[in-house]
Amino acid sequence: MQLTENASTEAETQSGEAKPAAFVPAELTVVLPTYNERANVPLIVEKLDAALAGIAWEAIFVDDNSPDGTAEVAKNIARRDPRIRCIKRVGRRGLSGACVEGMLTSSAPFVAVMDVDLQHDESLLPRMLGLLRADEADLVVASRFVEGGTVGEGLSATRAWGSGVANGLARVLLGVQLSDPMSGFFAIRREKVDEVAPKLSSQGFKIMLNIAVSAKGALRVRELPFVFRERLHGESKLDTLVTMEYLGLLVSKLTRDLVSVRFLMFGIVGASGVVVHLVSLRTGLVGLSFNYAQLLATFIAMTWNFFLNNHLTYRDRRLRGFAVIKGLVSFYLVCSVGVVANVGVADWIYGMDSSWWLAGTAGAAMGAVWNYAASSVLTWRKN
Repeated sequence: MQLTENASTEAETQSGEAKPAAFVPAELTVVLPTYNERANVPLIVEKLDAALAGIAWEAIFVDDNSPDGTAEVAKNIARRDPRIRCIKRVGRRGLSGACVEGMLTSSAPFVAVMDVDLQHDESLLPRMLGLLRADEADLVVASRFVEGGTVGEGLSATRAWGSGVANGLARVLLGVQLSDPMSGFFAIRREKVDEVAPKLSSQGFKIMLNIAVSAKGALRVRELPFVFRERLHGESKLDTLVTMEYLGLLVSKLTRDLVSVRFLMFGIVGASGVVVHLVSLRTGLVGLSFNYAQLLATFIAMTWNFFLNNHLTYRDRRLRGFAVIKGLVSFYLVCSVGVVANVGVADWIYGMDSSWWLAGTAGAAMGAVWNYAASSVLTWRKN
C-alpha cells in the first residue's frame, strides 16, 4: 500500500529522519581554485558561512588533482553541506583554466572568484554582491591600491614591488584602467562570463585581467579596497613560471590573441635551445669533426627543448614516468620533420628572392610553427 505524501512525511519524522530542506537556488557562486590547500579548505568554508549569512550561496572548489588530498577534504564537507561542490581536474592544470571552468559550471546570476589561502577578505563579498544586485557594475574588483586598501602583511617587499611592476605593465600596454589589474579577488555577472569565455585563455595566473582585456571596455567596473592578509597555511604558487605566463598573457592580448601564451612559451624555449646548440657545437668541435659535432649539438638542443617544454610550456600536460621516454622519441621525430620544413621553405623563398635573412627567417618560422603544432598533437596531446 502506497503512503500519501502527508503520511510519508509523518513516517519519516517518526523514524527520526530529517525532512529535506526546501531547495533555494544559489544567488552567488564562489569559485575557489585549489592546489595543495588541504588545511585551508574547512577554514574558508567557515568564513564564507559567517560572511554570507542570509545570502543564498554555494562554493565550488576547482582542484588541480592536489597530491595532498585537497579535493577529498572538500568532498567530505560537500557530503554534509549541499552548498559545497568540488571539481577535481585530472590532466589539466592552471589557475585561469580552473577559474573559467568553475565560473562556467555556475548557474547563479553572480559569481565571485577568490583564493583559498585566506589572504582575501571574505567579508567584502556582501558589498561586492550588493553592487552587482543594484546594477551599479558588471565587474567588482577587490583592490589593494585604492584608498583604504593595502598589501598588508600578505606580500614581501620583493613581491610587492613585482606586483606593482606587473600592474604598471598591464595599464600601459593593455590600457586597463584599474588600480589593481593583478587582483585575483573579484565578482562578476555570470552572463558576462558566458559572453567573454570564448576569448579567454585557459593558461596564465590572472584571470581577472584576462576578462577585463577580453571584454574590450564593455564591462562597468567598480573597485573596492581590501587589506591583503598573510597566508595561514600552505605555500605561495607564485614562481618564475607564473611570471613568464603573465608576460605571455600580455603579448597574447597585445596581438589580439593571434599569438597564444603557449606558443610564446614554446618560442622562448626554442630560443634558449639555439644558445644550447651553439654552446654544444663549440664544445664538440674540440674533438669531433663539424658534422659529428653538429649532429651531437642538434640532439642536445632537442633534448633541452623537450624537457624545458615539458616542465614549462606543457606543465598542465606534463609527461611522467615511461611517458617521458615515449614523448622524447616523438619530439625527436617531430623536430626532424620541422628541420625539413625549415630548409624547404627557406630554399623556396631564397630561389625567388636572394635575401638570405628573409629566407632564413621564413624557414625558421615555418619550422617553429610545425614543431609547435605537431608536438601539441603528438607529444603532449590532451588525454
